[in-house]
Amino acid sequence: MAFAENLKQLPRISHLAAIQLLDSDGTVLAAIENKPGQTGSLSIYNHLGQIYGAITAEAARKGLELYAEHTEDARQNPGKHPNIDRLLTLAAEGNSLLRVKHVFATGIE
Repeated sequence: MAFAENLKQLPRISHLAAIQLLDSDGTVLAAIENKPGQTGSLSIYNHLGQIYGAITAEAARKGLELYAEHTEDARQNPGKHPNIDRLLTLAAEGNSLLRVKHVFATGIE
């Protein structure tokens, strides 16, 4: 399936402001915000965190499947898709993981 079709199958993310990705020490390595240009990645990382409990090598491989056509573009253009690049690295390393911390939207702006 194509990326857009895959996103339709994932849980909604309107309750999230962002997801933080933490290393084993609890240091925030990256954040994916609920804003244009990042909502697809937020949906995928949220889903992976719910299913796998963390972004493991196995979760990364599933994420690469969900990114569909964008995964090959990321392989051909390193740096163009940093959220996919992160999954490519995790899938290749095999023993690393990132913990997922949800930042919930408060509705108060």
